[in-house]
Amino acid sequence: MSEVLLPALGESVTEGTVTRWLKKVGESVAVDEPLVEVSTDKVDTEIPSPVAGVLQQILVQEDETAAVGAVLAIVGDGAAAAPVEAPVAAAPVEAPAPVVAAPVIAAPVVAAPVVAAPVVSAPVVAAPVVAAPAVTSDAGYVTPLVRKLANETGVDLGTVAGTGVGGRIRKEDVLNAGSAAPASASVPAAAFVAATSPLRGTTEPMSRLRKVLAERAVASMVSTAQLTTVVEVDVTRIAQLRAKVQPAFVAKNGVKLNFMPFFALAAAEALKAHPKLNASIEGDSVVYHGTENISFAVDTERGLLTPVIRDASTLNISEIAKTIADKADRTRNNKLTPDELQGGTFTLTNTGSRGALFDTPVVFLPQVAILGTGVVTKRPAVVTDAEGNESIAIRSMVFLALSYDHRLVDGADASRFLVDVKTRLEQANFDANLGL
Repeated sequence: MSEVLLPALGESVTEGTVTRWLKKVGESVAVDEPLVEVSTDKVDTEIPSPVAGVLQQILVQEDETAAVGAVLAIVGDGAAAAPVEAPVAAAPVEAPAPVVAAPVIAAPVVAAPVVAAPVVSAPVVAAPVVAAPAVTSDAGYVTPLVRKLANETGVDLGTVAGTGVGGRIRKEDVLNAGSAAPASASVPAAAFVAATSPLRGTTEPMSRLRKVLAERAVASMVSTAQLTTVVEVDVTRIAQLRAKVQPAFVAKNGVKLNFMPFFALAAAEALKAHPKLNASIEGDSVVYHGTENISFAVDTERGLLTPVIRDASTLNISEIAKTIADKADRTRNNKLTPDELQGGTFTLTNTGSRGALFDTPVVFLPQVAILGTGVVTKRPAVVTDAEGNESIAIRSMVFLALSYDHRLVDGADASRFLVDVKTRLEQANFDANLGL
């Protein structure tokens, strides 16, 4: 017999909540095969089995919390599932009532795994409260991200064979199905209709991560004095620079060059000159941080997460671009460690990634500022040549919205910071910073 322990998931992480068991008691599991999903206040992750064998016993049920080092389950040799589960499931002592109700009533005690056992007992189990989700097999479980991808690519999930654990449909399965299907996606392009979400008309419990985000958002709004200042920036020169170096940039770094690395570097450089924006309030003291650690927001199916680019002011555009691409990908695929989500001193959020002009982002403690970048869009603007002559031209424009804690940062401080960022971006003297 081997114990499956909850490993240390970061320096400050002391516990985790089991969100979903990927195997049922009695099922075989291979070495390093994902066995259970665990959520912390920092990140969600999958815990692999340390040995090959059969899942003998589950000690921490779904939605239960365990400390780091606690035993989550037992994996051993042989098909010992029946002996382990049978005595509990048959517990007539717990429910002496007649009718066969005993096994059904005992099911909640044993939690999800027993209800999800082979026989499903359709008529009886379907009636109790939330028994249905527990009965759902791995093959029938589809994450919101996969559903969204299927809707966007026009793939019918009912026709996709899942290759994930227990037959679950993964992102790769949808992408493969989409590439194999005839190019019919362009047909409905003439008349766009938003796909109906599968969550419409349903109810689900808030995830641990969503609860944490909610608590922090409320705490931030209650304990700080927040307001937002907005400037408009002409990034035409950066757009031209991107077009010029894109082939060489992709060839060297393996990632495309978008606007985010320029925004990140300009903000990090400005923070060195405006330490109030790169600070924290601790009691009656102000701590001015010695490095510019830029948190950047990543939209995931579980919620908004903010991995950190450490010492951003010392990096070039190539290094920042590769860091963003790597950490964003690992964040979306639950491969990021909790430590990579800590230590940010200032946040950058790309609110324009879905087409928004700008918003008023919320500052998350202990930081005192967050910079939102809107969508870069072409529109007419007044330009002035070297002789001072004005004309109207088509320019690439973007709104930058800085939210800040007024307890420390005044409007003048915010404006000075934004003007420095604006000037750096509009001059676009980044040739020496490209890293090519």
